[in-house]
Amino acid sequence: MTDTSNTDASVDQKLKEAYFTASQGQLIWQRFKKNKSALVGAWILMFLILSGIFAPFLTPYDATIAGRDKDYLNGAPEVPRFWDENGFSARPFIYTAERTRSIKTNFRWVTELKTDLEDRRYVTFFSKGQEFKFLGMKFERHLFGVDKDMIHIFGTDSTGKDIYSRTLSAIKTSMAVGTIGVFIAFVMALIIGGIAGYYGGWIDSVLQMITDTVRTIPSIPLFMALAAFVPDVWSAEMRFFFISIVLGFIGWPTLARRIRTHLLTERNQEYVLAAQLCGASSSHVIRRHLLPSFTSYIIVDLVISFPYMVLSETALSFIGLGLKDPVNSLGVMLQNVTSADVLLNYQWYFIPVIFFIVLVLAFVFVGDGLRDAADPYSDASK
Repeated sequence: MTDTSNTDASVDQKLKEAYFTASQGQLIWQRFKKNKSALVGAWILMFLILSGIFAPFLTPYDATIAGRDKDYLNGAPEVPRFWDENGFSARPFIYTAERTRSIKTNFRWVTELKTDLEDRRYVTFFSKGQEFKFLGMKFERHLFGVDKDMIHIFGTDSTGKDIYSRTLSAIKTSMAVGTIGVFIAFVMALIIGGIAGYYGGWIDSVLQMITDTVRTIPSIPLFMALAAFVPDVWSAEMRFFFISIVLGFIGWPTLARRIRTHLLTERNQEYVLAAQLCGASSSHVIRRHLLPSFTSYIIVDLVISFPYMVLSETALSFIGLGLKDPVNSLGVMLQNVTSADVLLNYQWYFIPVIFFIVLVLAFVFVGDGLRDAADPYSDASK
């Protein structure tokens, strides 16, 4: 009995030592793991990000016009199956589709599936297909394909482009826009918020006037003016970077104010005064002492700001002020679901909308979980 008590006391002592010697990052991770919704959101977010990064391999065709299927315009999703009236097949397959259009159907495509054995198209894995570049190297193997013709598990759009390929490519593009925008906002917030919070006085007043001015600029009129400024001859890449820079330059005030507030509180602490007495420069004190004490909150703010950047890009592209074809982004794809014809006849166009909602919700859950985990006074820290 005594040995068991001593063992329990020893385990409790080790747990206490591990808690008091853990770094801030380790404490945040332990609190974050207790939040089940945030943890599920993190796994979903990681899955979507990796799907976007490896989209050229995971998708069977090029997401641009080069990968379109001219014989399957506005085609319904082709779901692989293992059996039909002809029996079971160990290899998944889809049917060959025969499409017609006439005045009887108001010139809409009517699809009839050929269910004979010789008309089956079998799904293949790691199949050879269109060449693509990844990390500067050329590849031509894709995760899946079919032994003949083409497969479209999410259907096709009005130009015959594969919606599955476009969706994963759009996630990568929207995430790239968000990353660039967040990075620009992050750098500007650190510089402006750090200087304002450390020096205070008239410098703080001037910088806060600039911050408040940027915050009060109405976004929609600004974007409409910028859209009129962008030349039509600009390439898709130039428009992409322009939108990213604009989102970054209007997204920094909130984080800058939080950094300023923290530095105003921390600049008179003893460790800061000790660094100043040792001859450390102002930039060194801010970079090596003040900002690291606020690192967890900065990371949380960055994660929370990501969905807003993605939402901004999507909204701009949706109303025609952002990215446009041939660039694939979630906003560009959402432009296709605005007509009643799509709602009534081509419901598979809404599949990218589901991915968009899941992506934003995953960011929100992860951001909320990190915010609670970084706050020592929240319920997640107990």
